[in-house]
Amino acid sequence: MPDIKITKAQTTRMTGVDWSNLRFGVYFSDHMYIARYKGGKWDDGEIMPYGPLPMEPGLCTLHYGQSIFEGLKAFKSVKGGANIFRPEMNAKRLNHSGSRVCIPPFDVDKFLDALKTLVILDNKWIPQKRGESLYIRPVVFGSSNFLGVHAADEYLLIVMTSPVASYYAEGLSPVKIMVSNEYVRAVRGGLGSAKTAANYAASLLGGMKAKEAGYAQVLWLDAVTRNFVDEVGAMNIVFVIDNEIITPSLEAGTILAGVTRDSVLTLARQWGMKVSERAIEIGEVMDAHKKGLLQEIFGTGTAAVISPVGHLRHKDTVIEINNMKIGPIAQKLYDTITSIQYGEIPDEHGWITHLDF
Repeated sequence: MPDIKITKAQTTRMTGVDWSNLRFGVYFSDHMYIARYKGGKWDDGEIMPYGPLPMEPGLCTLHYGQSIFEGLKAFKSVKGGANIFRPEMNAKRLNHSGSRVCIPPFDVDKFLDALKTLVILDNKWIPQKRGESLYIRPVVFGSSNFLGVHAADEYLLIVMTSPVASYYAEGLSPVKIMVSNEYVRAVRGGLGSAKTAANYAASLLGGMKAKEAGYAQVLWLDAVTRNFVDEVGAMNIVFVIDNEIITPSLEAGTILAGVTRDSVLTLARQWGMKVSERAIEIGEVMDAHKKGLLQEIFGTGTAAVISPVGHLRHKDTVIEINNMKIGPIAQKLYDTITSIQYGEIPDEHGWITHLDF
């Protein structure tokens, strides 16, 4: 393990945690990792007690949104210790996001070392129940103080952790989603493929309107024609039509290259299923339902892993998928991915970074 400076917390924050009702992103662990970019390079970073940071009103990120983040998880392994799921992909995606908003890249190996050191230090925060995990949230933002539209000269990388339960209150029960016809989230050449604060801010109004109408999430369409499916607000989307797995391709640059999305496609191909990454119109989805060919819809993402969709609204048309029950493909994918994450079945793809403590 690398020689990262560690300042341990004098008291633990665990006493304030309701472990029987973790929810998602409510509690934060005892420590955080912070690295600073100044003078054209990143320092080695250090681990310190989780807590507030000093901030000036002129902090450039408050004004111009130069901020990126990631999300990944550590799981209690049945073999002891913990498993982090595919952290290399998150490290590389963080740098991709940074390239879209002029944030300098952070060394992948140094990033992975910081994650491992932090999780080992706060290993008592890893929940013990199946279905729960320690969520790891890296965030990078411009830390210079100025007014004026240009990239910052200084940056902070912060990695914090949070014990979490299911992202959706429904858990594996199918959620209701609605297609947004009024608002758009991303355009070609924009920030759709980057995990930036601005990208998510653009989705808030549509998401709020959906929740007011009784829906868990928005299904976004492309910003130009309003015909082609992009993704759901917090996850990629997958359709099973006539035994074919179909998901929007990454080619247009308007959706996130999801780690779980990639895992799902890899497993489906391994199982001999027909898999297509292509443009798909919302009309094709609705027509497939009319013809009885739409078997399943589910979302894929780090927070929920697999989130089945049982109810979809497009304009004035509402369809029910698989009698509002999770489908066999979604169930098999969820069972397989989570079993790999908790160390219950062999990791044939090298996805797990295992930590002993």
